[in-house]
Amino acid sequence: MFSDWQLVELGSFAVGGAGLIFTEATAVESIGRISPHCTGIWDDKHIVPLKRIADFIHAHHAAMGIQLAHAGRKGSTYPLWVAGRVAVPISEGGWTPIAPSPIIFESNFPIPQEMTKADIERVKTKFVEAAERAEKSNIDVIEIHAAHGYLIHEFYSPITNKRQDEYGGSFEGRIRLCVEIVQAVRNVWPAYKPLFVRLSCVDWVPGGWDLSETIQLVKILKNIGVDVIDCTSGGNHPSQQIKVKPGYQVPFSSAIRTQTEILTTAVGLIYNSDQAEEILQKGEADLIAMAREFLRNPHWPLKAASELNVDVNWSFQYQRGKRSKL
Repeated sequence: MFSDWQLVELGSFAVGGAGLIFTEATAVESIGRISPHCTGIWDDKHIVPLKRIADFIHAHHAAMGIQLAHAGRKGSTYPLWVAGRVAVPISEGGWTPIAPSPIIFESNFPIPQEMTKADIERVKTKFVEAAERAEKSNIDVIEIHAAHGYLIHEFYSPITNKRQDEYGGSFEGRIRLCVEIVQAVRNVWPAYKPLFVRLSCVDWVPGGWDLSETIQLVKILKNIGVDVIDCTSGGNHPSQQIKVKPGYQVPFSSAIRTQTEILTTAVGLIYNSDQAEEILQKGEADLIAMAREFLRNPHWPLKAASELNVDVNWSFQYQRGKRSKL
């Protein structure tokens, strides 16, 4: 459940000048969490504390977004600050995670159970119900988290989907769950509110999901009402080989934006204002999303605006800091 921690954390980003603030992966059912400590929106009791945060963010002239997610086979693990990614025993609040196929992520992760058709239908319903609760919570934007080796990514990647039914095998079969979830959410999410989808554009593993498949999927998602693609990568296999450098995922955003004419978000090791502005000015993305840099400095947008000589509104309580350095 969302708590005072999220109110302070996410609220500080609004005070710090961010335009759109997302919750991190928010589970649509209890077994969709990454860890027992993760937040969720699978129960009506989650609406009030989430709305409290959204209302605060709106009061500071920012928009509020939520990532709807299901961890799939990467669930039932301890948080990194507790014991690293190690399976949580059932006796300590863990659960048996679900996945398209019963393939373990790593040896210290729990063994997942292959999903039945009933499981698939339940998960689709859970995403819809979560979207309806998000609307009641005054959320402005939904992002369906279909990346980083979580459930939806596990379905569309050939590395993790070995099913022989209509939800596996061919490209059309593997993307089926993603498309059906997005369509179902779009059907209940107000037409005037944006719907984002976060995709891992490549698996970084030979024989895995690649950019050409991402582009095919994005064309389909655009036609069923997706407004923005959040372009990330990896997370579905421990042997992935990523050449990490500043802005290393920006080419995915650029290629998808060019080849599908959909709005895109660039993410990944974007640190400073000049770097972010260059990405936008070169037409490589329409939005910049940042995470770790905001953890280091929740007021990063105010600093960036000053560096770029852009006048932005500061919260009334912080006006003294804007007007004077004395």
